[in-house]
Amino acid sequence: MSQLFTPITLRDVTVRNRVWVAPMCQYSAVDGVPNDWHLVHLGSFARGGVGLVLTEATAVEPQGRISPDDTGLWNDEQQAAWARIVDFVHGQGATAGIQLAHAGRKASTYSGFTGERGGVADADGGWQPVAPSADPFPGLREDPEPLDREGIARIVTAFGDAAERAVAAGFDVLELHAAHGYLLHEFLSPLSNARDDEYGGSFDHRVRLLLDVVREVRARLDAGVPLVVRVSATDWADGGWSDDDTVRLAGLLREAGVDLVDTSTGGNVLADIPAGPGYQVPFARRIRTEAGIPVGAVGMITEPKHAEEIVADGSADVVLLGRELLRDPHWALRAAYELGETDTGLWPVQYRRAAR
Repeated sequence: MSQLFTPITLRDVTVRNRVWVAPMCQYSAVDGVPNDWHLVHLGSFARGGVGLVLTEATAVEPQGRISPDDTGLWNDEQQAAWARIVDFVHGQGATAGIQLAHAGRKASTYSGFTGERGGVADADGGWQPVAPSADPFPGLREDPEPLDREGIARIVTAFGDAAERAVAAGFDVLELHAAHGYLLHEFLSPLSNARDDEYGGSFDHRVRLLLDVVREVRARLDAGVPLVVRVSATDWADGGWSDDDTVRLAGLLREAGVDLVDTSTGGNVLADIPAGPGYQVPFARRIRTEAGIPVGAVGMITEPKHAEEIVADGSADVVLLGRELLRDPHWALRAAYELGETDTGLWPVQYRRAAR
């Protein structure tokens, strides 16, 4: 029996299998509102047999968008638009999850769809980013504003407010984005956090904002709602955030009420990353083993047998696929067939004639 296609239960939520959709920005929203593109994009993965459909990085406040075209969850119109998408995902038997995010110093950036790159100027619809410190990310806006205590408190509250809206929209699982050089990761890493107050300096101070957000969100959720955190396990740079730091943080996240660590790497500084199939899996395995918390593995996982091995050998509890699902939204159905899973109940009734 395939381990990849066994259910997994986190708190009160049981996900039908361990093939999950990694968050993938689409840069296709208007004023933060998801639309028909997002419905079809996310709905196709649910129809294609995955267990959990995670949205793209969804900003908790306007200033927290990566680009002007990002989705958000800070008002009623956005919440209603997400609810429509959640309903469709549920109708296909999948679980719906949302990634809540704040872009920090990487905000106000062109999506690249128009050929323009770099930071978006105020005159062109951009805004001043916020960050732990004044240091910009290379090639993006050069004017990030260091957050004061009032700004930090506002962002913690914004994550809590968005969490409440997410549950009201019907999402089953919430993920906090603390990876890839966005705001929560920026506070974690000494390469982007030069503060000398209670949110900077020592490890305990640099992890404070993430733990504040986790506790705020956990307090806004019913006990049965799972909470996931995505981390970059290493900055891939000397003097930066490391896998040792991540293992230590993962234990604190577990104690604060986090149910799974979604394990990625990099994104906070320019670095040479030795990418290849499964290159981030060892980080996930170490967190799972040493911190005693369920983990997700991600990164160039494309073949069903490889995904099966990752779960079966205990390296991770789930795998998250990104680009491979863009290439083949029905990857989960194909994987089930290749791994010998013959139960056609995973297929939509409209497609079951093809499963015979």
